[in-house]
Amino acid sequence: MSAVEGLDLEGRIRELGLALGLDAVGIAGAEPTLRTRYLRDWIARGFAGEMTYLERRLEERIDPRLVLPGAKALIVGALGCAPPESSEPSSGSSSAEAAPEAGRVARYAGGDDYHDVLLDRLRALEAALPALAGRPVVSRSYVDTGPVAEKAAAAGAGLGWIAKNTCLIHPELGSHLMLGVVLCDLELAPDAAVADHCGSCRACLDACPTDAFPEPYVLDATRCLSYTTIELRGPIPEPLRAAQGDHVFGCDICQTVCPWNRSRPRRPLADPLGLRARLAAREVWRSPSLAWILGLDESAFLAATRGTALRRTRYRGLVRNALVAAGNSGDRTLAPAIARFAEGDDPLLREHACWALARIAEHAGAP
Repeated sequence: MSAVEGLDLEGRIRELGLALGLDAVGIAGAEPTLRTRYLRDWIARGFAGEMTYLERRLEERIDPRLVLPGAKALIVGALGCAPPESSEPSSGSSSAEAAPEAGRVARYAGGDDYHDVLLDRLRALEAALPALAGRPVVSRSYVDTGPVAEKAAAAGAGLGWIAKNTCLIHPELGSHLMLGVVLCDLELAPDAAVADHCGSCRACLDACPTDAFPEPYVLDATRCLSYTTIELRGPIPEPLRAAQGDHVFGCDICQTVCPWNRSRPRRPLADPLGLRARLAAREVWRSPSLAWILGLDESAFLAATRGTALRRTRYRGLVRNALVAAGNSGDRTLAPAIARFAEGDDPLLREHACWALARIAEHAGAP
């Protein structure tokens, strides 16, 4: 009898998930938790901003059994994002640490869309559940594609703890993780929770350039660069623009400064199926030229972002972000590219372009 054959059902599910390329697999119960109920208060405080989709299916996010009637367990899979080839910043300052004409893209976003990569693995695991359980299984998989609170599920599945920056930290893998969930009607024993190891550390809170944490463990998304550069469709609030630095899609600062990420992952990231190569940033997105982004039209944007999570911000959003980053750079050689939008028909891009030109003028006049 093989080692896998000697495992209980939970163990066989974990082993298969790892064999399929996941870096960690855990099991949680399907009942509501304090973490999922917290969503109601968080939304009521206005911290979700324009993410109204969170409220539309709020009760389902709180109780997974409303998403899949009969659900008894959540199988949570985590896929780690390997460190980029180039070094990352070690503090909240951004524009001083990269070439001023380059934009910064969140680590997870420059390769194949993680939704597709991770969902493929989860669906393969889901498809195997009937054979593992020896009976038909009702199940459904999600990777940010349905009303499931993935981080709360991962914490309930013993994959880590929710940190002060509201990211999930795995003790061995750190917090640069993509998470997905398989809801199923199997009776599975949940994994033990992981204790909070943040202690008195405030590195993430203090490094945030926009003060997006009104208190530990609470994120005001409306002030977070990951929200303003991706989810927000309108103008970026002017008081937050200078703090955006060179970011054009997302932000990793609160994770980069976290001591739990300094030496993580502590164990090698398995890659039996070449998933890591798919997630690695494509050359053009490792440190994209602001001039190149500002020179894109919509068709070129669609071609350059094909199959990536960068599509989320849409063309106008990426150009809007690049205009802010260009203004923060102080690089006068970008002025002609910016001026094209300052004289254009799009009121959103025109306003951000005018701000960027004024910002460059400020840099030029600085002593």
